[in-house]
Amino acid sequence: MNKKRMKILILTNYANGLWLFRKELLLAFMEEGHTVYVSLPPDENVDKLRALRCRDSAAHICIIETPFERRGNNPIKDLKLFRTYQKLLRKYQPDVVLTYTIKPNLYGGLACRLGGVPYLCNMTGLGTAIENGGALSRILLLFYKVSMKKARRVFFQNTGNRDFMNRHGVAVHNSALLPGSGVNLEEHRFSTYPSETEGVIFLAVIRIMKDKGIAEYLEAVRIVTERHSGTGTPVKFWLVGEYEEESRAQYEPLIQALEDSGMLRYFGHIDNVAEVMAQSHVIVHPSYHEGLSNVLLEAAACGRPVLAGKISGCVETFSEGESGFGFDIKSADALVSAIERILALSCEDRERMGRRARAWVEQHFDRKLVLQAYRDELSELNRIIKK
Repeated sequence: MNKKRMKILILTNYANGLWLFRKELLLAFMEEGHTVYVSLPPDENVDKLRALRCRDSAAHICIIETPFERRGNNPIKDLKLFRTYQKLLRKYQPDVVLTYTIKPNLYGGLACRLGGVPYLCNMTGLGTAIENGGALSRILLLFYKVSMKKARRVFFQNTGNRDFMNRHGVAVHNSALLPGSGVNLEEHRFSTYPSETEGVIFLAVIRIMKDKGIAEYLEAVRIVTERHSGTGTPVKFWLVGEYEEESRAQYEPLIQALEDSGMLRYFGHIDNVAEVMAQSHVIVHPSYHEGLSNVLLEAAACGRPVLAGKISGCVETFSEGESGFGFDIKSADALVSAIERILALSCEDRERMGRRARAWVEQHFDRKLVLQAYRDELSELNRIIKK
């Protein structure tokens, strides 16, 4: 890839996200001789990144614990984060900075622009504040326009997000598309479709919060279970995901009531999502907005048909009617109709949809495509530096 060994600083907001979706990129950087620094808030997942090692060298990642509130809007604390990023640039003097998620993109991007440091941004989604519109949305769009103007590249994960931001003057001349975070097809292998003799299992893997469509999913669980009670093959519903603390009081009683009635099996937060997915028959994703859904990519890689909201970030991950069905978001009735539609198919039809899903991600979403995009950017940066 690149002859010159570089110092690469990565700014992100969540260790487990980096581990799950970008560890291959980190390993590739280290194997190619680059020094990798990662700035992120401390939590129990940071040790996973610290343990990453190359096959043929002792290279490791330098973790820089940078506390900040992922979802807070305290301007004093956010100013402190911006100044912290400026200090990191002066201390580590990176050749290039990679930013992921909202605050690292905004404050890290601005720090790089003012400091004259090359940087690549990755828009993993627009976020609730922009999606909801209003004064805060306009402020954030202006901030993005300023912070990303001098980025070498701003990667978007779907055309809807890119076109929206371009219309508002953000990354008009320096944007590019990635296939989301891609999916590691060796790690996420095809899994034989399980028997339906004991029931058809629908699984949702979502954070327990409004914008992930949890209310619609829980309502659909109740409606479909009651409708199919005692009518042939049972319909079962599973849920994997952790609570957002600000919404726990709202949704925990609802989930508990469905569990108590036997309508829902709730796993909480687990690390072995792939194992639970392999035991399921259909994956449901009712999210209101996505950059590009990793859950749906992993479901397709596993060989499972999907039901997903008809939004950018979801519709790209399946072929309508071939490997999944879309439905209108924010509507439990629409979700119920999608569930009934796939239940009306035969077991063999659902199994065929799962095989088509695997073929779809193999063709369009191999994580190696993401690695190559970053390799190309670093190669071009090296060429400029050498001039």
